[in-house]
Amino acid sequence: MLYYVLRAISALACAMPRQLCEFFGRLLGNLAWLLVPLKRKALARGQIKMCLQVDDAAADRIAKASTVRFGPMLFEVLRFPVIRKNPEQYVRIEGLEKLQQGMAAGKGAVIAAAHSGNWELMGGAFAMAGIPLVGVAMKQKDSAADQFINEYRTLIGMHITYKTGVREMFAMLKKGWAIGLIMDQDTNRRDGIILDFFGRPTNCTPGAASMARFQGVPIFTSFMHRDDYGNHTLVVDGPFYVEKTDDKREDIRRTTQKINDAIECHVKKYPEEWFWLHDRWKSVRDDFSEADYRHYE
Repeated sequence: MLYYVLRAISALACAMPRQLCEFFGRLLGNLAWLLVPLKRKALARGQIKMCLQVDDAAADRIAKASTVRFGPMLFEVLRFPVIRKNPEQYVRIEGLEKLQQGMAAGKGAVIAAAHSGNWELMGGAFAMAGIPLVGVAMKQKDSAADQFINEYRTLIGMHITYKTGVREMFAMLKKGWAIGLIMDQDTNRRDGIILDFFGRPTNCTPGAASMARFQGVPIFTSFMHRDDYGNHTLVVDGPFYVEKTDDKREDIRRTTQKINDAIECHVKKYPEEWFWLHDRWKSVRDDFSEADYRHYE
């Protein structure tokens, strides 16, 4: 039933003017902010103050804006059938030629992104611009929601695989596809590596660097920014290659730190667009003292 409800809402959103969808999106986002648990709001504010060195008022403003934006994001996903007809009216890509040239040899590439801007539309923007892109997704708990979102991701040109589909990722990479990876989530301590992020020891996923090193393909960073009118600018930078020395772990560590630095730079520039509600330091919170933190400053 949920699947058909989502399709019906999508049809309604596609029939409405863009500005009206923007209005309802912001309305929904503001309602969502009211429903966020106080504990989660406090977490977001605390992370903002720690990372950006701002006062309480600024932290409150950024935390709220970061959450409210999910309303317009949702409406943009619902409007994928409309957006795919004229993607250039919604997204402008800076540095697309870098990615095209980097993939010219047919060896594929890894695109390292973050939960900033509308990352769902980001993958579609690349696909609609002619980049063969594999979106690596997390399976939704609700099967109807999972079916809906993956159908819409495919609708705008992406090939979707789940995080568990590592073999498929490598196979597609060998065929010349770009693999899109979100690189700013906390991961388990077994799979992660501790690096510097906002002056703090942070558990980071080495997936992009590990995959690129093994396959000998370039890495490109990709971040999206949305203005007040709903227009997006997608910025691509690279290529970056993982150096191959006898110390594989250090090669991966060094490149992953570069990706972290790029994410940090973007978040500082557009703090309202990052996913501050995510508990970024959960897996390391009890493992480091303030003295350890100062070592990273």
